[in-house]
Amino acid sequence: MILGYHLIITAYGFWLPNDPRGSWSDFVGAWELLRFGRATKTESRQSLASTTHNQLTRLAAKKELKYPNVHFTGIQARVIGRGFADYVQRNELTIWACSILPEHAHLVIARHRYKAEQIANLLKGAATKALIEENVHSFENYPTNKGRLPKTWAQGQWKVFLDSVKDIRRAIRYVEDNPLKEVKSKQH
Repeated sequence: MILGYHLIITAYGFWLPNDPRGSWSDFVGAWELLRFGRATKTESRQSLASTTHNQLTRLAAKKELKYPNVHFTGIQARVIGRGFADYVQRNELTIWACSILPEHAHLVIARHRYKAEQIANLLKGAATKALIEENVHSFENYPTNKGRLPKTWAQGQWKVFLDSVKDIRRAIRYVEDNPLKEVKSKQH
């Protein structure tokens, strides 16, 4: 039985659909990116971040994005945290661990009435609302012709279903230690 989820939600431009290390995407939706290759879908549940690859190709592809790739500041991370907290309080969601990093967020969440994908989208929406309300949205200088701001978050999410207390503890440790891997302080 599923007891919880380990979710990773990524910022715009963090992990492209044709990343040479692999991705979770079935297609490349932008012609500018397609010239760097087709989608590199993988079924791997292990982190691909340290896989050897051509970094110059990956960085060249990122330069072709419509908008600059997002790097959340510390202030934005705190605002995202407040957005998450607001959603959690209103919807009785239990988050066992959360780390908000410059290009992605890790969460370990208890099973809920909503599916993992819905939870990820709702949390992204709550964070975006908070970023806009506090005037720190990454794309506040890029309004569309309809007056809306481009999405700060990438489509989709990465999820692992947790079906034992051992899995949950392992995921919590991973999430709590994740900022240290990027030479950041532990988060509370």
